Amino acid sequence: MENDKALREHLVKLIKGGDAHADFDRAIKNFPRELRSRTRRGVDHSAWQLLEHMRIAQWDILEFSRNPSHKSPDWPREYWPDSDAPPTFKAWDQSVKAFLDDREAMCALVADEKTDLFAKLLNGDGQTLLREAMLVADHNSYHLGQLVMLRKMLDLWK
Repeated sequence: MENDKALREHLVKLIKGGDAHADFDRAIKNFPRELRSRTRRGVDHSAWQLLEHMRIAQWDILEFSRNPSHKSPDWPREYWPDSDAPPTFKAWDQSVKAFLDDREAMCALVADEKTDLFAKLLNGDGQTLLREAMLVADHNSYHLGQLVMLRKMLDLWK
């Protein structure tokens, strides 16, 4: 069905972002290690906290969408890192990789013509994959905006 194919393509593009705002790659590119834990007045979270929150939330939505026995983390405690700074030298890169891997997995799930975008998810209360795909895009774009604003305040945005 041609409309179904077009809908799936639009959803994948929406999840990857970049049409109406900066995409994930640009928002995190060359973020200096020494500034990943910084905030500014009026900004509640560091770049590390925003990145890790985006990773956790996207992972949770992906798993909820594809695994009927998935249990979500406790809100809000387990959706945000405890520290303003990455806990290890490698944590930033690991979080970026995990975010990108999960984003690709969500896009693959949406793009798979065998997946019914409108079927109610078994572990939900009426949610569909269509709704979860739009939720990923919406949530990520919101926090990308915060990350871009923080970069501007740290004089890291050109």
